[in-house]
Amino acid sequence: MNYLVTGGSGFIGSHLVEQLLKNGHSVINIDNFDDFYNYKIKVQNTLESLASKSEFNFTDKESDIQKLSTETKSNYYQLYHQDIRDKEGLEEIFKNHKIDLVIHLAALAGVRPSIERPLEYEAVNVRGTQNLWELCKDFGIIKFVCASSSSVYGNNEKIPFAETDNVDNPISPYAATKKCGEIIGHVYHSLYYIDMIQLRFFTVYGPRQRPDLAIHKFTRLISENQEIPFYGNGSTARDYTFIDDIIDGILKSVTYLQTNENVYEIINLGESEVITLSEMLTTLENTIGKKANRKMLPMQPGDVHKTNADITKARTLIGYAPSTNFQNGIKKFVEWFLGNPQ
Repeated sequence: MNYLVTGGSGFIGSHLVEQLLKNGHSVINIDNFDDFYNYKIKVQNTLESLASKSEFNFTDKESDIQKLSTETKSNYYQLYHQDIRDKEGLEEIFKNHKIDLVIHLAALAGVRPSIERPLEYEAVNVRGTQNLWELCKDFGIIKFVCASSSSVYGNNEKIPFAETDNVDNPISPYAATKKCGEIIGHVYHSLYYIDMIQLRFFTVYGPRQRPDLAIHKFTRLISENQEIPFYGNGSTARDYTFIDDIIDGILKSVTYLQTNENVYEIINLGESEVITLSEMLTTLENTIGKKANRKMLPMQPGDVHKTNADITKARTLIGYAPSTNFQNGIKKFVEWFLGNPQ
């Protein structure tokens, strides 16, 4: 199979690319190496996903990415430095490849930055995604997996969150763009028969996690004996989901799409285990072997109080079965971090 993966040099994307290649498939990776965080991390993610030993001096972003694109090109893998907002650029890629299925992970991520840059988030997460659906329509590609987010649930009072819950009250531009993606995706399914699964990810963590995310950020600050920005009283809680379980859920969704027709599904991918902020920090302290120096701060706008996934549908429909508990997942992350400090 020939898969197009957007955001294939990011945290989740690089793990997915790695597994698809191990399974004998071909991958077209579209990533724009956005400045949201250091492009060098994405270069390293790409090399790790390909088990490549290439060396980069990291002297210039454009030349480094061009070199990476050239050196990693093969019959099984092609990297394109491409922004999904550029429909003409995307169209050239669709023309040059026979694509069996699209796995769309690329997005501007993060609740707090979306409050500062809402129009940019709309342009990437809504318009950019719609560009992909337009091209799928034009080129007859009818299988599509799309990354949504648990953020769409907002401060849902019903616990755990189920796919049938009302999600009409997002509390951040990021969440709103993900809800828009689910709605517009249904339009393309209805009008153009694109079979589609929208996956609501719940706080993914593990090796290669983005450096701005709490687990990675806290691990670095504890290791460097710096203050931890600790928002609220520690009672906020998340359904942390280990990267291997997320990849398993994506691959099972792909299999379901390939073996079924007339599909439009929204599916939660979580661990179904709730960990408070205080519990998360304590687990990190115990694993690293250092106490954190907490800087107490008020809750930030846009942050939800709790996330908790009802994964009944995922278990039933695609056979999803998360297997990494939080303590073991943190141990794996810290081991990776100590070998790859950012």
